[in-house]
Amino acid sequence: MKRTALITGASSGIGLELSRIFASTGHNLVLVARNQEALGQLKLELEQKHRVEVLIIIKDLSVYGSAAEVHDIVVKAGVQVDYLINNAGFGSFGPFDETSWKTVDQMVLLNIHTLTQLTHLFLPGMISRKHGRVLQLASTASFQPGPLMAVYFATKAFVLHFSEALDEELRGKGVTVTALCPGPTESGFQAVADILDSKLVKGRKLPSSKEVAEYGYKSLMQGKRIAIHGTMNRLLAFSTRLFPRRLVVTLTRKIQEK
Repeated sequence: MKRTALITGASSGIGLELSRIFASTGHNLVLVARNQEALGQLKLELEQKHRVEVLIIIKDLSVYGSAAEVHDIVVKAGVQVDYLINNAGFGSFGPFDETSWKTVDQMVLLNIHTLTQLTHLFLPGMISRKHGRVLQLASTASFQPGPLMAVYFATKAFVLHFSEALDEELRGKGVTVTALCPGPTESGFQAVADILDSKLVKGRKLPSSKEVAEYGYKSLMQGKRIAIHGTMNRLLAFSTRLFPRRLVVTLTRKIQEK
């Protein structure tokens, strides 16, 4: 019997590429995103090319209650989720006090609340079957505070710490949790977050979503706890432990500035 992967934020970027990878390796899919047209086209592509079953769920996961609605749809469809890929998330650039509360609220709800609730809803089934894998999209932003993207960095720190702790709790139960920590990636994230002119990304050759997705898939299947994409990103992530936090925060702001 084919196993099934549920992927959020599946209509673009890393989520889209992960969908293609899972389908190419013979997995059925549950794809969740807001863009009905994009998901419909992806469903057609994957079913025709790889002969897998694809259930699409059109849902805005930044709305309270959406995680439970996704779970209810999956249960009613009789689908067993073996791999949970919590990819959906977004960031916003600018001083915290100048950022609208609606944006902040949606970011926290999507990046933290929805991710945590989906994990809570689908994890018991994996534990009872003694098999399952969870991939949480964290970031190199998880490793230090981020002035000018304060809330986004904080949400990703939550994802990293939550994932590490949960993977330890699940040790020996046949279920693993992997925190995928990419750096800046050519995924459309920068345009949404309005950081195209930031020193962090401007003029840089960024890795593609496909590269990051392939690394994330491999790390997930290996049961890695933390997967940082790219040698330089790994060095930068761990170098934050070597310097005073005040200096790390100051340097992070300078890198982020336009």
